[in-house]
Amino acid sequence: MLASLPGLTTVGMPQSPAALLALAAPSLAHLSFLDVAIIAIYFVMVIWIGFYLKGQANTSEEFFMAGREMTAWIAGLSFVSANLGSLELMGWAGSAYQYGILAAHWYWVGAIPAMLFLGMVMMPFYYVCKTHSVPGYLKLRYGRGSSTVAAVSFAFMTVLMSGVNMFAMAEVMKIVLGWDLNFSIIVSSLAVAAYVALGGLRSAIFNEVLQFVLIWGGALLVPILGLVQTGGWSGFKARLAHNIATGVTPAGDYTHMWRSMGHFADNPMGIHWTGIVFGLGFAISFGYWTTDFLVVQRVLAANSLRSARLAPVIGSFFKMAVPFIVILPGLLGLVVLTNGDGSLMHLVGENVVAAHPGAGLHSYNEVLPLMMVKYLGPGLLGMGITALIAGFMSGMAGNVSAFTAIFTYDIYQPHIVKHARDEHYVLVGRVVTIVGVVISIGAAYLVMNAAGIMDYVQALFSFFISPLLGVVLLGMFWKRATKAGGFWGLLMGTSTSIGLWAWVYFNPAALKYVALSPDAKNMAENMYRALWSVTTAVAVNVIVSLFTEPRPLSELAGVVYGATPLPTEEPVPIYKNEWFWTVVAIVIFLGLNIYFW
Repeated sequence: MLASLPGLTTVGMPQSPAALLALAAPSLAHLSFLDVAIIAIYFVMVIWIGFYLKGQANTSEEFFMAGREMTAWIAGLSFVSANLGSLELMGWAGSAYQYGILAAHWYWVGAIPAMLFLGMVMMPFYYVCKTHSVPGYLKLRYGRGSSTVAAVSFAFMTVLMSGVNMFAMAEVMKIVLGWDLNFSIIVSSLAVAAYVALGGLRSAIFNEVLQFVLIWGGALLVPILGLVQTGGWSGFKARLAHNIATGVTPAGDYTHMWRSMGHFADNPMGIHWTGIVFGLGFAISFGYWTTDFLVVQRVLAANSLRSARLAPVIGSFFKMAVPFIVILPGLLGLVVLTNGDGSLMHLVGENVVAAHPGAGLHSYNEVLPLMMVKYLGPGLLGMGITALIAGFMSGMAGNVSAFTAIFTYDIYQPHIVKHARDEHYVLVGRVVTIVGVVISIGAAYLVMNAAGIMDYVQALFSFFISPLLGVVLLGMFWKRATKAGGFWGLLMGTSTSIGLWAWVYFNPAALKYVALSPDAKNMAENMYRALWSVTTAVAVNVIVSLFTEPRPLSELAGVVYGATPLPTEEPVPIYKNEWFWTVVAIVIFLGLNIYFW
């Protein structure tokens, strides 16, 4: 699920071109030769993978869909890794320090139900109709109008999101190592452009699997060593309770997920449980995990329907474990980060840091790098930094490869050059990859001047993903939905989201109407705006469909539940059965929520 970087604000651009390759800012740590060697080896490996797989990306099916040859494990790991971008690693560690374990909602209720629903319910339709993208499915179900609206909005969103990842990586490298922002952006973008343009989606997927392993290898030691220092989870809670009792740490419930959700004013996020369950758990989560082509593309590359259904289930187990390397370090930072004189360190918002230059303050977003510097020595620090870079680059590559497929298949082919040879579209895909990276670089500089990444990212998702969910679900499960209903539902759902955002942007007092409470805070606005958006998309789709002519049932085979004969799968041992592992995932999901209730 999408994360955010709370409070991350403007960052100035370097003034001199000569600074491009300079280490220009004060840093938290200095790398040893071994650390630098590990990072250099990583960059060589990702580019080598691109060159190695170039010969297997000669047709459009190979370049854009990896030949649909991925096993369930590779597709599942890539499915999760594409989501493990910079916002996951940096943003939610900072959110955990600020809000406590409430941040884990974005990993559990905000991800697991939707991932399992994708695998068990929606994937058979995506896979059976052999669509190459979610806009491609809309074209089959509703026609070209809805498909074009979705393709254009998604292409716009992906390159902007790639820019967010690019900027966040550059920001981390500046904070941790003192690297110049432009140097980090140029190096990372060149590497991503090289291996995606050479090997297409197959190269992106194999690199994402490598990056997934590196992320866990580099980040795992931080929470383990933190728990050893605090005496385990019980010891951490005891130290936190002591700090709160003595006034060292601000009061609040940092270790329970649902107890403070009864009212907006009872928790620091200013959210009610209805916003978490229906806004995050349905409107945003289902929208992202079931219709965002960035992640769905990885599953569509699976080598069989069973693999395609298993991939999100496999991914759900790793997604449930991610809080161990992201949320837990943020929580541990509350009790283990200290200043030079031994006093407890207090992280603050970016606006406070900006208002007190030279005061030596650190922001919430720096908690994960600070924890790495605290616990990781030479060699291990290089692994940790490589893990962060891998996370950033997987997010970038995921967005760029999705943009390339959407633009080529759903914009260029149907509207610009309709009947070219297959080699032509592969060439277009390689060129568009480079263009997408260039646009992403521009987006990265746009982010530097945004008021806050959090608003930027969350607004984009509620604009485009949530209304798409309403249209896709009705199209997949309601035979009566019509072409006009789909088009106007998508358009009005998107317009509603943008309109609500603009209303609150120009009149912050309007938040109480959008989130239905005067105590609601910004995070609640995102949840409820997404909910209003998907509700509008569904309502308009239904109303317009009831007054327009539906397609004959015979034309809906392969795209609508009840009109599509699903293929029968061969019996397999229970340990290979997707339904068995789905039940296991549900049990673990419920257990985690009950334990941290």
